[in-house]
Amino acid sequence: MYYDKYWNTVHSALLVSSFASSLNVLAQSSTNTTDLAWHAPNSSQVNNLSSVINGTGVYGFIFNSSINPGGSAYGTYNWCNMPHVRPQEYPRVDSSYKLEYVEVIHRHHKRTPYAANTFPVESYAWYCSDEGLFYYGQPLPIGNLSAASTYWSVFDSNSNPFTVQGFNGTCQFPQITSAGLGDSYQHGADLKAVYQDMLGFIPSIYSNNTVSYRVTNNVITSQVGGEVVAAMYPGQTKDHSVTPLLIQPDSIDSLEPAYSCPRGSSITDSYGPGSTSPGWLTHLNASAPLFSALDALSGVDPTASDWHVSWDHYFDNLSSRLCHDKPLPCKISNPSFCVTQEQADEVFRLGEYEYSYIYRDDPLSLSASTASYGVYVAELANNFRGAMRGGTGSYGGSGTKYRHNIAHDGSISPLLSILQIDVMVWPGMGAEVVFEMYSKGADYYLRVLWGGQVLTSNNPSLGHMDMIPIQTFLAYIDGLVGQGASNVPALCNRTSSSSTD
Repeated sequence: MYYDKYWNTVHSALLVSSFASSLNVLAQSSTNTTDLAWHAPNSSQVNNLSSVINGTGVYGFIFNSSINPGGSAYGTYNWCNMPHVRPQEYPRVDSSYKLEYVEVIHRHHKRTPYAANTFPVESYAWYCSDEGLFYYGQPLPIGNLSAASTYWSVFDSNSNPFTVQGFNGTCQFPQITSAGLGDSYQHGADLKAVYQDMLGFIPSIYSNNTVSYRVTNNVITSQVGGEVVAAMYPGQTKDHSVTPLLIQPDSIDSLEPAYSCPRGSSITDSYGPGSTSPGWLTHLNASAPLFSALDALSGVDPTASDWHVSWDHYFDNLSSRLCHDKPLPCKISNPSFCVTQEQADEVFRLGEYEYSYIYRDDPLSLSASTASYGVYVAELANNFRGAMRGGTGSYGGSGTKYRHNIAHDGSISPLLSILQIDVMVWPGMGAEVVFEMYSKGADYYLRVLWGGQVLTSNNPSLGHMDMIPIQTFLAYIDGLVGQGASNVPALCNRTSSSSTD
């Protein structure tokens, strides 16, 4: 997710300077043993511009199927269906540690592209008649006044003179596809197999006092949620069984995130999409011939800024097709003039490069992510505290020990930025981070899993995040955002009660 407000350079520079000063004050007031500074990611093919522009393929990454091809081990980067916790690869913990609390956050699964990322006219239709998107209200508790199961069915009218922009067909843009729903179900089944069947940590019968599910205001996360819950708790699919999906008001949603954060946005705008920063413009200038070739084929206006301040739009358009076994697009007026696999691969290399640059490579990335995603990580820290004292966390019941969040790439990316992951990639469909808190005697420890394996941070206070003292992590988060996100309003240049920019 990119920020779309392009503030003028002088104003942005002033806000960035002010933010840096604020963060320095926080660092000075935090414990001296907790490192709050930005630390660069590892050098890799992903963030090497020469490899991006002059390379071939996409580093062995998968972009054309939810199922890894033969010879490709589970754990390989798969944009269509990222690796996650499952029994076959789950790293077991020494039996002297007791699992006390788990929080999962993952991106939704594969979908149709966003309407804004479709070409003005697409060369073929996209049909979603093999699923239904159910939208209706239901009185609670369920009684005599029951709702019918109604779903949206897209149609066209011969009396409507207007032409559809983008894809014809029966889909919403976006919506989780039937294949994406299947991936969602399997994701939930794999988590059940670990935390219920293998470890006996969560109950076999659903209880909202123990387990909670949370989504964003974007309906595609709820579409995934229904499948995840069904896989983890099949009994919830029976008549009169209901499962709440927790959601915050749109204007303050911390999971997406959707709360207004002018200063955080201005920092990203100063070095990322839409900026005149040489560090950002270098890769755009180097890839200008590819922009020209794709514009000529797609019908996209070469002056359309939203298509040319980054590779986000072309990346979504092309990857969504390949993940659903659809052909790369061809020019409407010349069907023999098509996007080549080599061109698609270069788009994917450029997109991966951009996410690494925005969220890890630029020294300002930690400041931007701390502001834009500081509320969620503060909620996470409070959930750990609640679990340690046997009380409530940021939300949910007093006995909640498993929280499951379904979010977006714009959620996972700033989280990985705050954790200062060693190698940053664009989080693909279903990309997952799991936080596990353990006790041993009177002490508590944290393990963080990324793609089902232990995450390594380049921040020396966090390091290889395998049984680090929980207080180390709490001191890090508190130092950045304050307990209860108390510092975030100031970091965003807002008061806590402000509702506008």
